[in-house]
Amino acid sequence: MKLPLYIAWRYLFARKSAGVINLISAISAVGMAVGTAALVLILSVYNGFDRIIRDNLSDVDPDLRVSPAAGKTFVPEGPAFDWLYEQEAVGTLCSVIEEQVFLSYEGRQGVALARGVDRVYEEEIDLSQHLAAGEWVLRRGDVAFAALGAGLAGKMGIHPRFLTSIELYYPDRSAPFSPARPLASLHHEKVWPGSLLTVGSDWDEETILLPIETMRRLTGYGEEISAVEVRLAPGLQHPKKALRRLKLEMEAQFGPGFRIADRYQQHPALYKMMRYEKAAVYLILIFIVLIIALNIFGSLSMLIIEKREDRQTLRALGASEPLIRRIFVLEGWLISLLGMAAGLVIGVALALLQQHLGLVKMPGNFLVAAYPVVLRWTDVLLTAAGVGLIGLLVALAPASGTRDYRS
Repeated sequence: MKLPLYIAWRYLFARKSAGVINLISAISAVGMAVGTAALVLILSVYNGFDRIIRDNLSDVDPDLRVSPAAGKTFVPEGPAFDWLYEQEAVGTLCSVIEEQVFLSYEGRQGVALARGVDRVYEEEIDLSQHLAAGEWVLRRGDVAFAALGAGLAGKMGIHPRFLTSIELYYPDRSAPFSPARPLASLHHEKVWPGSLLTVGSDWDEETILLPIETMRRLTGYGEEISAVEVRLAPGLQHPKKALRRLKLEMEAQFGPGFRIADRYQQHPALYKMMRYEKAAVYLILIFIVLIIALNIFGSLSMLIIEKREDRQTLRALGASEPLIRRIFVLEGWLISLLGMAAGLVIGVALALLQQHLGLVKMPGNFLVAAYPVVLRWTDVLLTAAGVGLIGLLVALAPASGTRDYRS
């Protein structure tokens, strides 16, 4: 053990003449432990809620989405689409038409994002776990049904038990708008409410799913579609690697005329917001740890004053000023490191207990019974780095003044 660290370790556990120094040092270590444990726990809880959001979107959003780089629609034909159909990593391909439409239901009006989906979507994408009411069905013979977000249905007063149809309106692109006869300039379709879905706040407030045939009649589209949704085949050994490889190959095949978006790129605002929120939570908690660590400044300043005679003895023995400063820097840093180590152990233990046993329950009716926790070792390392750096910076300030106390 090097001399500065050895002396700092002895000072840390030696009995000081002023008992208040021991008390402040103990309070500082406990405060650092509590702050570190809180960092680990809160970041883990944030990861848990983040996973719930991603999981709820994962079975609704495709793994990859092909859309035109310019314009709203395209015809899914050509060598690139022929190549895509032959890929073993591709499980399902769904055609989608998306447009903003006008809704009318029993005197209530509103605007919604209508998504016309093909039979592959209805048969392969099971949304029954998101059902709030009704039955997950979009077609029954020649009758078209609609699946609405629960928030949109609530605003419009729509429920599958009611026998009133939903009227959809969309501008006729081939006819000029007539102020005298505005309805003549609109395409009109009727669908029956089949189910209400709860997926996410934004999705629930604006989305209505329809059969793609109904959307074609409503919008006047022929073979054009808005996007092709690609989902990976089940059972792939390394799905993340397969997804990245498929995305790169699709970008090369489709060229600059198409945009290939993964789930993060399909909702850039949502995922950016979640990352920014986590960064903000981390910075706020680190600031609290910094305030707690200021106690180390006080205890170390008092220790430097108390050890005036020891410093004079070390100088007489030939110790340089940098060596003496390192002793007190290490003394202050050890206080924070011991608190940080205890906090990491406590925080990781509590996070693992909550993650596997669900000890703390969620109040009310939610998707999960207990507070969701996902412990990530990157967060543990980030916490250790942040707290350790704060402890070092706080220890450097009073230790730099050892020469000023010289008598």
